[in-house]
Amino acid sequence: MFFELLSDLVKIEHILFIVKNGAAISEIRSPLSIKQKEKWITVGDNDGPAHMHIDSEKIKSAKFVQEQKPEKISFSVRFFDSDGTRILAVFFTKMYDENMLLIPERKKIYDTLDQKYSSKI
Repeated sequence: MFFELLSDLVKIEHILFIVKNGAAISEIRSPLSIKQKEKWITVGDNDGPAHMHIDSEKIKSAKFVQEQKPEKISFSVRFFDSDGTRILAVFFTKMYDENMLLIPERKKIYDTLDQKYSSKI
């Protein structure tokens, strides 16, 4: 299920994959390739300048999140391990136009994925 969700996300333009820990943050922009070999999901070109490997067995849940920020709402999908620690966050970027109005087409993409996966994850 998580591979399927990630596969849908990597195809969308203006998506930002973020992995962070206490000392470093890695950001990779879509569109990207994706493949899975055994438990490892590779997002991005393994021979390219940026990619990530995700242990699919460590992902235990995912959640669609709409978070109110001072000027706008941020839209993301967050993946968690069994302790509830965030493994990966996938942010939808360029959701607003130059007047800070939500772009309906971008919101529809987010809502469609939310409806497709929320009941399964």
